[in-house]
Amino acid sequence: MQEIANNIYIEDQFHGVALGVIVTPRGLIQVDAPPSSEDARSWRAALMNLGGGMERVLINLDAHPDRTLGARAMDCTVIAHEKTANTFRTRPNTFKAQGEETGADWESIPGLGSVRWSPPEISFLDQMTLHWGETPVLLEHHAGPSSGSIWVHLPEEKIVFVGDAVLKNQPPFFAGANLTDWLTALDLLLSPDFKGYTIISSRGGVVTTNIVKTQLDFIKHVHDKLDKVTAKKTNPAAIEKLVASLLTSFKAPAARQKQFAQRLRYGLLHYNSRPSHVSGQFNDSQ
Repeated sequence: MQEIANNIYIEDQFHGVALGVIVTPRGLIQVDAPPSSEDARSWRAALMNLGGGMERVLINLDAHPDRTLGARAMDCTVIAHEKTANTFRTRPNTFKAQGEETGADWESIPGLGSVRWSPPEISFLDQMTLHWGETPVLLEHHAGPSSGSIWVHLPEEKIVFVGDAVLKNQPPFFAGANLTDWLTALDLLLSPDFKGYTIISSRGGVVTTNIVKTQLDFIKHVHDKLDKVTAKKTNPAAIEKLVASLLTSFKAPAARQKQFAQRLRYGLLHYNSRPSHVSGQFNDSQ
């Protein structure tokens, strides 16, 4: 566990997304959960040593299984965006570790079996503020990676958890994305409003503005390529060629390259098959 500021920690040693926790006099504000219930129990045990008040709340930055599968094991109130809550309303009550490979991290965890989802109990639309200590914790809607993506923004401490808006040396998830909204969110992150901030990615921990710029350039490149592919009435062969081209942007071990290729393949095929992706009217599918 790494302390990035007084009473604010991140943990990136569990399989899945990087986690966060804010220790306040009222209790712990937790950002995402590990997908494995065993890891979730280990994370809960580690959190017991941090002090703070007795209350607990878990914030899901979107509906992706890598951050939501372990929510029930955290045994506390879950908060998310309303569109994330809507995604859970369309899912079966129980998750089963089988089906189409999406290139997500949970798919390489053995023995997951069936897991009961823990849908958000509290949701919001544009912004929600938690007053659990001397300084506010803002939950802000910033669509892009998914329709219900949010950031956890600590303006006094100049820290922002941006979820999958920025990924470090790995490809994004495109199946539920809106690339126009995503570019808008990244532009904001690079604006004077966030100058001097510590930016926390769910896939890489602390990231620099250069990494954010790299992400912005990559999303722009994909946006342009998909516009051309769509204009030509795309087919899987064209997407496969695009996957091979995009994969060269990421340096990773051979085992991860196969996963990253499938992540891009699944995401681009699903993104491009949505007739309404250009207008931004879309639903999460991951």
